[in-house]
Amino acid sequence: MSGGHDVELFVEAPDHDLLCTICRCVLRCPVKVACNHVFCKTCILQWLRRQETCPCCRKPINPSCMFVMYGLSKTISRLRIKCNNEGCSATFPLSEEFLHSSTCRFQWVPCPHQGCGSVVPRSALEVHSQHGEPWSQLCSLGCGTLLTQTTQPQHNCYRQLRQQVAAQRQSHRAIASALRRKMRRMQAAMTHVRRQVALICESLDVMEEGEVEMYEGFEEENSTEDSNTSSSSSSS
Repeated sequence: MSGGHDVELFVEAPDHDLLCTICRCVLRCPVKVACNHVFCKTCILQWLRRQETCPCCRKPINPSCMFVMYGLSKTISRLRIKCNNEGCSATFPLSEEFLHSSTCRFQWVPCPHQGCGSVVPRSALEVHSQHGEPWSQLCSLGCGTLLTQTTQPQHNCYRQLRQQVAAQRQSHRAIASALRRKMRRMQAAMTHVRRQVALICESLDVMEEGEVEMYEGFEEENSTEDSNTSSSSSSS
């Protein structure tokens, strides 16, 4: 990849002294080395990774002795260039290249809508958004609504959030009502269990009383038999 500016971009052919010896393009961030030769900063650094000599005179180069030529860089930034977008005839200083590309109507830009994936000229972006392929994206204001090409014009964040809150409240009421019904069923079941336990306890008490009466009756019978036996023995 070239480190400098493409010569074909410039309205007028740049002076030969403004060209980098390595990439043969107009200097970008020009730096001067100890032997007074000037190169693009990116180009000379890449060159020095392979060999530590000047590409022009082969003298040794110390990277720490290089310095950026800010005056020359400012001069180059004032040279006029042409827009490289097809159909655009604008010319402007090199320093305004980024500003122009960010507003040029002929610049090809990706559709900002999620799921579209199309790349169209900036001048056709609005028409594409209205009549292009279906797309969807989350609301840019952060309400979380997934919008489509059809629903975006009618979307209102405040109304949407109110509807979401109302739906959540209704859902919470339904959950609370279901929990209350479940608690009532559990309470009824517990009451029924308590009644059954009470009946079982009463039955056990009755059984215990009957066993005591049976035991006492059995004891009385035994005592009477013993008395009768003793009386018969005495009479004899």
